[in-house]
Formats: sequence, C-alpha cells, structure tokens
Amino acid sequence: MKSKQRNRTVLSLVLVALVVASSSVSWAQHQDSVDVETDPAVLKKLEWFQDLKFGLMMHWGPYSQWGIVESWSICSEDEPWCQRTMDNYVQYCEAYEKLKNTFNPVQFDPDAWASAAKYAGMRYVVFTTKHHDGFCMFDTKQTDYCITDSSCPFHTNPRSNVTKEIFTAFRNAGFGIGAYFSKADWHSPYYWDPYWAHADRNVNYSIAKHPDIWKKFVQYTHNQIEELMNGYGAIDILWLDGGWVRPENKDQDIDIPHIAQMARSHQPGLIIVDRSVGGRYEDYRTPEQTIPERPLGYVWETCMTMGKSWSYVPNDAYKSSGTLVHILVDIVAKGGNFLLNIGPDAQGTLPSESIKRLKDIGEWMKINSSAIYSTRPVAPYTENNFRFTKQRDGSIDAIYLVGRTTTTMPHKVILESFVPAKGSEIQLLGVREPLAWERVGNGVVITVPERVRNNPPCIYAWTFRIEKPEEANESANE
Repeated sequence: MKSKQRNRTVLSLVLVALVVASSSVSWAQHQDSVDVETDPAVLKKLEWFQDLKFGLMMHWGPYSQWGIVESWSICSEDEPWCQRTMDNYVQYCEAYEKLKNTFNPVQFDPDAWASAAKYAGMRYVVFTTKHHDGFCMFDTKQTDYCITDSSCPFHTNPRSNVTKEIFTAFRNAGFGIGAYFSKADWHSPYYWDPYWAHADRNVNYSIAKHPDIWKKFVQYTHNQIEELMNGYGAIDILWLDGGWVRPENKDQDIDIPHIAQMARSHQPGLIIVDRSVGGRYEDYRTPEQTIPERPLGYVWETCMTMGKSWSYVPNDAYKSSGTLVHILVDIVAKGGNFLLNIGPDAQGTLPSESIKRLKDIGEWMKINSSAIYSTRPVAPYTENNFRFTKQRDGSIDAIYLVGRTTTTMPHKVILESFVPAKGSEIQLLGVREPLAWERVGNGVVITVPERVRNNPPCIYAWTFRIEKPEEANESANE
C-alpha cells in the first residue's frame, strides 16, 4: 500500500512539474508560452517570494484629492469604473490634469506606513510608481507630469520623491520591494497623440502607419523603468500593469525582453510580472479581487482591495478584520500570496479604518504567523472550516476559521484529513500544553480544555499543529 502511495506521490510531482513547465491557461484569458524562466537567480527569488505570503499594495496619486477611482475616469470607455463627475469630457480631463498643481500631501510619513504594515505581518510592498494616467510618483527626467515638478506644491518637501522615500522606509523595515509601473501612459503624447481622439484605453494611432511615434514611446518607457531600476536601491519585483499593451494587440510591442535584460542588469534576479500577458516575463500570476477555488500550477498572488476601491475613497466600505484573516488563510492554504491594497488619502495618511484592521491582523499574526510564512499547500487544502498548510519539517497546520457568531471554542474538534502518528502531539498555537486527542474511525477528535475554550489565544481563526502526521487519508482527498 505504501509503495503504491509513494508511486502515486512521485507521479503527482511529475505532473505538477509538467504543468509548471508547459503551456497552461492562465488565471486571466491567455495561454502561457513554453518560453519559461530559467535564470537561477530569478528562480531563487521566486522561492523567496513564495515564503513571504503577505504584502501591501498602495494606489496613490493626485486623484486621491477627489476621492475617485485611479486614472480610469479620463478613459472614455463606457464602463462603470470610467464614470466622471462632469458632463463635459474635455473640461473634466483638463481639471484632472490640474490636480498636479494642488497635490500637497504634507502628512506623508512612509516610516509610519511601514510600521503599520510590519505590525500586521506584511513582508513586501508594491507601490504604484506610475498608473495609467501617466502621473509619476518619482523623480523622472522624462516628463514634467510628476510629483517633483516645480508646478506641484509638494516638490519643495524633502520627501517629494515619494517612491524613493517609500522604498527606503519599507526596505529599512525588512520588506521586499515591488515597483508597480503602468505600461500604458495616457498623458504621454507618444501613446495618446493629441492629434487624434482616444476612444478607449489603447494607443490612439496606427502603429503600422506611425512607427516613429511608437518608437519614441518605447524609448520613453524604457528610460523611465531604467530610472526606477538604477536609482531607488534594491528592487525585488517589477509589477507591470496595463496588460493590453502587448504585441498581439494593435502591435503594442514595447520590447519586454529588452526591458527585462536592462532591468536585471541593474537588479539581478528581479522578478518581473508582465501581468495577463503570459510567457517568460510573467514570473508569477496575479488574480485580481478573487481567490482560486484550488491551488494553481504556478506561482501566484491574489491582489485585492481592503475596501471596494483601489484608490482612496471617503467612507469606503472596508472588509472586516476577520474576513481579511480568513482571506489570507484561504489564499496561503492554496499556495498563493495575499497582496492587500490600501489607498492613502490626499494628505498622505492611511485611513484610520485601514490602520485598525492592520492592527487586528497583526494581533492574530503574533500567534499564528508560523502557520503562514514559508509554508506550502498540502492536499486536500480544505475541510469544512479547516484550511491546511505544510511546514518544511512535514508538520501540518490545520487552521480553523471561526464563524462570525462564534465566541467560544468547541469542546471537541473533529478532523478527518490528517491524523497524528502514534505517540505524537497536537498543539494549539498560543497554548503551551499539547491537546488531548484520540483516533475515531478515519479521523481524529481533539479535546479543547475548558480554560482554553473560555480564553482562546486569538480570535478569527485557531491553528492546530499536527507535529507528526500520518499520510493524508485517501478518502479525505478524493
């Protein structure tokens, strides 16, 4: 029996390797290329990335003054996220561009941001250095549409190069550093040429007819990315958004191979996320605002908003702390990372509701972080309220998601997917003494003492660690 199970395990590992190395359907709407990454430094960093599990994303720019969705209101597509507060589109775009002239986030304190994120247990940050509207939150020399330009009142502030300040503060706090960069640029005359109207998010001229204009845009993009890669310290992730900018869509080829070569010449081992495009330069996938039902055959992270909006919106509806902990656990149990987005306000502060939730998550992580960091998924991944993670030493963490109305722990906890080996222990994280357990049928019944039930080590979710599990029950995995 064990020989068959061993053979089955080897076969499963081979199949997983084939899935990762061959063509597969991505979380977006494309098929992957067989051209996969082979650089040992990049592969090593991807392993490092998978150990981090929890990160902070921030969408921030002049649009925060209006409390509106980032960038999209200047795009004339008929979509809910492209709505405007004025009837006249031209006047609206002019007013939007002038937001640069009043953007003055004098309360900006990146050290406070890093401190709040670190307390929550986050381990990497991805910051929007430039969104689709083209406004640069760094000291670019390629355009004056940036936060350090003399027409932006914040340019006199010693922290005006906010990208550099954010990266420095988070790096000093031990974070991995990710630079979000939009490949599209709706302010650049080389992408939205002022001679033609722009009906949608795409380049507004024929690249085949005007290759000279597109060539300027390609160089403009390369120059800006090189600025970020060569003047902002160690960068771990280049997070490229604007997936419609791709060769097969209106010939929008910005030469990603050259970008990768150039960026990695400055940042060896750099992870590149050419999101939704696939192939060699999408080192990991980024399902947006959703969680896969099952583990995926490649490295991935879910990027999701804490509220409803990516950017700051007054009185946004934030997810509860318990919901966020459950999302984190569910994602990690399926082998992913959780990149949680918060939009700073116009003054440069994180909304108080988001700070409260970061503190709540941090309190839970104080007890349970070892069941999150550096773990890997293990079948069957879920069982009723349980989510499973696996430690490098082979122990299993069964994380019990607490219902909204649950205030005390149950006296008996039943688990079928994993059982301890004879003579081994089950530990409840945050409780010193091991818990009593007994085999019942194909599963195990764990007894929680009354004193622990009445004073649980944490709220939201409890972790039962099986230090020496037997092989997973076949019936539970079917």
